[in-house]
Amino acid sequence: MTNLFFNKVSIIGVGLLGASFALALRENGLCKTIVGTGRKEDNLRRAKERGIIDAYALDVRDICEDSDLILLSTPVGAFRDIAVRIKDILKQNAIITDVGSVKGKLVHEIESLMPERVYYIGSHPIAGSDKSGIDDARADLFDNARCIVTPTEKSNEMAREKIIYMWRRFGARVEVIDPFIHDEIYAAVSHLPHIIAYTIVNTIGDIDSKYIEYAGQGFKDTTRIALSSPEMWRDIVIHNRENLLRLLDVFKENVDRIKRLLEKKDSEAIKEEFKSARGLRERLQ
Repeated sequence: MTNLFFNKVSIIGVGLLGASFALALRENGLCKTIVGTGRKEDNLRRAKERGIIDAYALDVRDICEDSDLILLSTPVGAFRDIAVRIKDILKQNAIITDVGSVKGKLVHEIESLMPERVYYIGSHPIAGSDKSGIDDARADLFDNARCIVTPTEKSNEMAREKIIYMWRRFGARVEVIDPFIHDEIYAAVSHLPHIIAYTIVNTIGDIDSKYIEYAGQGFKDTTRIALSSPEMWRDIVIHNRENLLRLLDVFKENVDRIKRLLEKKDSEAIKEEFKSARGLRERLQ
């Protein structure tokens, strides 16, 4: 594929990822008009003033008609309701994608809701931060970031290739992965760590919330992701709960093992546990 041009792109949820997506489209000359929607009109107005979007509306149906590409950039819990609300106004050959970090059953469900000749291709760019607003949006957010594309056996080849090409134009390193395998991977390396970070902070609160004032950089680094949107992460963990319940059992086994070693004052075994973890962590650059 040598060219790609979307006449109209609709972004549902103009936050950090949605706004950065819009800026990347503009930077790469991949669209003519970008429209957006969201819950807060003030945010949408600022996005328009900054040139991130060309126009906005508060009703999702008002922005999706005649769109060539629709991006879902809301908490994943809203995806299905949005798809139901807009499916009867979408033009033929329109493509829907997203930036959600849960795929699995959700991909198949949304795909099944699409009318004939409207195509859904799941995407998950591994980019962003604990920030969530347009003030931190930038066109190069996806540059050199991994982006997982999760088609199914029913996916339209043209739509799949357009989405892959688009992310590569943004500078992303695209990998195609089965939606269910995606959820197994990211339950382990993303969703579980978020649960643990929230739990560590809440543990301090249970002991004495004033202790938080004494935390150093190590605590800040370990728990930075606990600053992430509670609404977004509520939806993620609920939609990936089966994988997370299994992983929480594994995590509990690891915590229980450390507890037993502490009870026995087995310093050598504790050192080996830490050494093993350090060795695995060193593989992450």
